[in-house]
Amino acid sequence: MVNTGVIDADGHVRDDDKWISKYIEAPYDERPRHVSGARDGFDNTRGGRLGTRVVDVNTWLDALDRGGIDTTVLYPTGSLGLGWLAEPDYAVARARAYNNFLSEEYMKVNPRFKGVALLPAQDPDEAVKELRRCVNELGMVGGLLGEGPRLFGKPEYHPIWAEAERLGTMIAIHGSGRLTGTMDEWLFERFVQVHSLGHAFTQMKQFVSIIFDGVPELFPNVRIAFLEAGCGWAVYMLDRMDERYGMRGDVDSPLMVKPPSEYVADGNIYVSLEADERLLPETMRILGDDKFVYASDFPHWDGEFPGNIKHLLSREDLTQEQRTKITSLNAKRLYGLE
Repeated sequence: MVNTGVIDADGHVRDDDKWISKYIEAPYDERPRHVSGARDGFDNTRGGRLGTRVVDVNTWLDALDRGGIDTTVLYPTGSLGLGWLAEPDYAVARARAYNNFLSEEYMKVNPRFKGVALLPAQDPDEAVKELRRCVNELGMVGGLLGEGPRLFGKPEYHPIWAEAERLGTMIAIHGSGRLTGTMDEWLFERFVQVHSLGHAFTQMKQFVSIIFDGVPELFPNVRIAFLEAGCGWAVYMLDRMDERYGMRGDVDSPLMVKPPSEYVADGNIYVSLEADERLLPETMRILGDDKFVYASDFPHWDGEFPGNIKHLLSREDLTQEQRTKITSLNAKRLYGLE
């Protein structure tokens, strides 16, 4: 391995039933399945031909070497949908099983793998305990609040933000690219339409909730990452949010003391980018180049790794300093890496 300094801020494991069943605790180990597919039935992998379907630690190590990446921060695949589980106690058990799997099968095998703890949003008190366990005992670098029927700016989630601040760690917002559980779930008949909206809408909704409900004001030291929707949407949303804060902030956002864009300017809100975004240089000019991180998205069906890292490092409309920040320095700050 050549030390390039490149950090992948958002890679994924294949956390299927084979792995989760190995770590799930009683009495939930009696259930025949622990990871279910999307209920919309779309064939996103085109018969299993897209993406890398069978993935283990050796597959990932080979991918890191092929892409010239030193370190990857790993997120789930199937478990991104944990928030849709109806039973809070089962959600807690599933989160623990996933986190133990990630620790044992990746983090303990090689230090090039860093883990983000899956948090059961169904039970905020248990999510606090799991974040604490994963950071203090398993050495994970943050917590994940995935998709589901919840907005994470609401007061019931304040204990999670408070614990993240106490631990000095980060919280990630990451969806799955579907429209599950929204009014739009059954409106679209083609997956290309659904996937064009899914990640972006998930990020925008949580971004609006978290900022307008005062999370960055109440917990200013928590680092927050919005992952896998590109970054161009952030400027668009901030323009709209700043304008509406000026109109109604005193009524609708009493915890805030300044416009949304100023909270982003404080430097603890990060967004992952797509390597070929045409508006990337302008987005960085407006918001600052210390807020964006590179994500491989390996091994997913729509990932473009290792082509995306090669393209990003060869973009002539970015300076060398910007490329270094995107692929290394920003991720180090986000995840608290040495």
